Amino acid sequence: MEEKKILKKKEKGKENNESLLLSNNYLNINNKRMIIIFLASIILSILLILYNKYFKHKYKYDYLIVGSGLYGATFNYIAKKRGKKTLVLEKNNFTGGNLYCENISGIFVHKYGPHIFHTNNKTIWDFVNSLVEFTPYISQPVIKLKNKMYNLPYNMWTFNSLWNITKPNEAEDIINKQRYKKTIYHLAHQAKSIIGEDIYNKFIKGDIMKKWGRDVEDLPPFIIEDIPKRFIYDSNYFFEEKYQGIPVGCYNALIDKLLNDTEVITGVDYLYNKDKYENIAEKIIYTGRIDEYYNYTFTPLDYRSYRYEHKILNKKNHQGTAIIVTPDKKVPYLRKIEYKHFETHNKELQELNKTVISYEYSEPWETWDEKRVPMFPVNDERSRNIYEKYKDLAEEEKRIIFAGRLGKYKYYSMQETIKEVFDFFGI
Repeated sequence: MEEKKILKKKEKGKENNESLLLSNNYLNINNKRMIIIFLASIILSILLILYNKYFKHKYKYDYLIVGSGLYGATFNYIAKKRGKKTLVLEKNNFTGGNLYCENISGIFVHKYGPHIFHTNNKTIWDFVNSLVEFTPYISQPVIKLKNKMYNLPYNMWTFNSLWNITKPNEAEDIINKQRYKKTIYHLAHQAKSIIGEDIYNKFIKGDIMKKWGRDVEDLPPFIIEDIPKRFIYDSNYFFEEKYQGIPVGCYNALIDKLLNDTEVITGVDYLYNKDKYENIAEKIIYTGRIDEYYNYTFTPLDYRSYRYEHKILNKKNHQGTAIIVTPDKKVPYLRKIEYKHFETHNKELQELNKTVISYEYSEPWETWDEKRVPMFPVNDERSRNIYEKYKDLAEEEKRIIFAGRLGKYKYYSMQETIKEVFDFFGI
């Protein structure tokens, strides 16, 4: 009996040992499983971090567009059509840059000077017309000199008033005889070589000196590549361009369409907020001044600014045309603009017993001057040499694209601006 009891105890102890062993094995398996899960979670986290850093798109936007002028707005429109996500920053409290129009008493006033859209490029014309309706408008400015009016561009009406001639060959003969034919050193030589002495002295010299604030002999010849002249009785300034007009609702309507369904923040100076905005987009389209962006490393570039004095007059019609040029040096302003004449088809507007005129002044621009807008690059030899240095810095940038008139320190017409965007996207 005792032997049986001892044998049962041994068997029971063996069972307990086996049970304990199984229990220990189970705990070991669970511990290993937890360790594996823990290590796997760490590896997964590391892989996720590496994926976010090197593979996943790490920016909130594809393009941050600095500036809502025509270049920035058009770029935004095409980018969004391509499925890109954009953010537009605008320094002003309004969009459109120098195209901005203000509605004064029902009259659209071009706050930064008159803009007439003109092009021979049907693709560009169809593009803008797909966005807004255009009012047909043919630019026919006139020159006022000592209470006498002359047509601009210089055409047979001008030549008739100036020389009392009626035939194209007579005008051509006079201009050819008066052309400057020696070595060209400055702008005066260049102008005379194109248009002759009479027209240069009467119309061009004073206008250029007021516009640039310098003597003509101090300006480089390349500022004037050509002078519009027509040996026909036609005063269409953009005679050679088939498509011309101004958007119905002025350029605000066009800019609004280009920025439609877009995140736009106005009243924000990108350069004062770079820390906040520079890393939120894969690419930055910068349409501001390139010299300001680089904190004037190579000194500021030169610009001219236009100032406008706007006046409301209680009359239907003040000057009978949209633009009158005043080349007389004794008259301080360059042009006088009456905006109702941009909308001759708007009968209700024409009957309005109110009109708005603007006096346009050309003035120097300084970096500290917050009131004036840098409009036209002075693009003389000094400024071109400085710009080339900024351009070298810009070409080293990997994420920033400098564009537009200020970004490339180059004058662009509206059609040229849109074409720059089209070329970027391969349109």
